[in-house]
Amino acid sequence: MTQLWDFAGGIHPSENKHQSTDRPVRKAALPDLLILPLQQHIGEPAEVAVTIGDRVLKGQVIADVSNGMGVPVHAPTSGVITGIEQRSVPHPSGMADWCILLQPDGEEQWCSLDPVSDYKKLDRNQVLERIRQAGIAGMGGAGFPTDIKLRPPKDRKVDTLIVNGAECEPYITADDMTMREQAVAVISGLQVMAWILRPSRCVVGIEDNKPEAIAAMREAVQGTQIEIAVIPTKYPSGGEKQLIQILTGLEVPSGGIPADIGVMCQNIGTAVAVGQAIFEGKPLISRMVTITGDAVSEPGNFETLIGTPVSQLLEQAGLREDKLDRLILGGPMMGYTLTTDAVPVVKTSNCVIAVAHGELPEPPPEQACIRCGQCALACPMELLPQQLFWYSKAAEFEKAEHLNLFDCIECGACSYVCPSSIPLVQYYRFAKGEIRTQRAEQLKADRARERFEARQARLEREQQEKEERRKQRAQAAAEAQAKKQAEAEQAAAQGEATDDRAAKAALVQQALERKKAKAAAQAKEQPAAPPVEEMPDIEALEKQLTQAEAKLDTMQGMLEEARTQQADNVDKLERAVAKNHDRVNRARQALEDARKQVAEAPASSQ
Repeated sequence: MTQLWDFAGGIHPSENKHQSTDRPVRKAALPDLLILPLQQHIGEPAEVAVTIGDRVLKGQVIADVSNGMGVPVHAPTSGVITGIEQRSVPHPSGMADWCILLQPDGEEQWCSLDPVSDYKKLDRNQVLERIRQAGIAGMGGAGFPTDIKLRPPKDRKVDTLIVNGAECEPYITADDMTMREQAVAVISGLQVMAWILRPSRCVVGIEDNKPEAIAAMREAVQGTQIEIAVIPTKYPSGGEKQLIQILTGLEVPSGGIPADIGVMCQNIGTAVAVGQAIFEGKPLISRMVTITGDAVSEPGNFETLIGTPVSQLLEQAGLREDKLDRLILGGPMMGYTLTTDAVPVVKTSNCVIAVAHGELPEPPPEQACIRCGQCALACPMELLPQQLFWYSKAAEFEKAEHLNLFDCIECGACSYVCPSSIPLVQYYRFAKGEIRTQRAEQLKADRARERFEARQARLEREQQEKEERRKQRAQAAAEAQAKKQAEAEQAAAQGEATDDRAAKAALVQQALERKKAKAAAQAKEQPAAPPVEEMPDIEALEKQLTQAEAKLDTMQGMLEEARTQQADNVDKLERAVAKNHDRVNRARQALEDARKQVAEAPASSQ
């Protein structure tokens, strides 16, 4: 017999489970329109993979998660995509989110399936990928992607695999009826998960108020090493941490996960989905949903396609509008009131309660805390609800967090026993939300500061590099200018050609000297001419022209360097170049006039 332990606190509310277990599971009718939210689990929302007007097959991927944590969404039946728009989704606030609208065609035509006859021949990663591709997320809690949960950290070996069949919350019987009618499917999925994790112990925990489910599961585990552990009925024994403590005697550390102590918990519905994904190749497109409450005439459990509007399930269960007070999604302890019956069933939906007038009366107005301590006695996490309430109400969130606020599982046991009718869980949810918001804002501010500091460092580095390049260019320009200045001075002083312009000037000078020598020879041969007026000094004018051209070339080089470096003295250099250009022109004109005068002198003398 399996050894059992107990957990602190807990309560015994009215169960109200018999109403929905008198009938076998029924298959929900095919709706006129399926509403498929893109986000049905913890993680990133899926990205649409279809367009309006596409015809899709049953089981076809219509949205997937390419980056981040998440699983795809599949078409629950064949039909046509009629819209991608925001619709009301299951949420306490009644918020709207992006959904794919699928109009069934009634043909139920499947896409190609890929079942596996012997999954043990596959690699474990291949099996995990099949589970992800099947779109399986936890179907008993927040909807954590199953393939990720089945990949514990490498330094944490899972010794105990638990399938949670406790289903402790009042009214809900979806897991109970699943174990009664699909016990073999539950065990098949459990065996696949056990093959992946290789635990030394596999156990199914079931509360003792489910005798039919216990009998069916015991028969299904015949010939296996799987244990069926019957635990006492007490709320919230179906909580993950509480069930682990009952079956192993171990406590999950504050802020930790079950894998930290070598334990993993999975849901009954999740086990069935894993078995179907491997042995039949079918994705997660339906789930068991309990429709109950005094406002329906035929309560029961329905095998429901994901995306089916709640209104259709209520109609099939015989909703009596005249008796209806409100609708609750989930159980009366941890569920929330729906603002509309148009919301769809998603992967984490397990129950809808059509509450009749007087069935679950509204609590009386909140009164002052009398410090009775009943909340502390009922808390299964052994927290201090009274102090958490005060800190949450006073917005002293840091103190509330110091008292392990995030260890609260929001089971509602404290609110249930409070004689002052204080909605304690609502205060805790408010405080958690504010803390998460503050953390998100702080993270956003830290990232912005890091980006700013990185940008400032980059700009400073670029400025330093730019300044270094400027200094190098200035040094190179100064050296080039000094070199050109020296060459220009040498050319002016020695008459040597240092560049193309100086070479041309030297050739002109040589030609002039030859012409002058020839004229002198001719003058000796001719008789002496009468005295004429004094001739200009051609040699001096040519030397002035050469010097002016050399200086102009130097100034033009300096101007080009300044323009390349975008220096501040560009305008000044341009004016100087223009001035030297005028000087060269004047010297050239003077030289040409002198040459004409020299050339015309002999003719006039004759």
